[in-house]
Amino acid sequence: MADYFLVTEVPGPAWDRSRPRREQDGWDEHAQFVDGLSREGLVVFGGPLGDPDAGPALLVFHTESEADIRRWLADDPWMDTILRIESILPWSIWVGTPPG
Repeated sequence: MADYFLVTEVPGPAWDRSRPRREQDGWDEHAQFVDGLSREGLVVFGGPLGDPDAGPALLVFHTESEADIRRWLADDPWMDTILRIESILPWSIWVGTPPG
């Protein structure tokens, strides 16, 4: 059975509250990094919650461990500067069919 995790990321210490998400420093590099995780099948879904310009972001990972997620996200150019991890929770899907 596939393992899924919900990762919530929130603005970090370098987040510029005067600018929307896509205008933060290093947006292109961050977006390319996350798109790469998606192409590899690690991130199934992702995007902002609530306010797309300033709200938290949610990533749905398809992997076996939280340790893997932390290792991969450590390479995100935004990690611990523009964004920080608020939580990583295992997700048991009981309704619907997971992608793939």
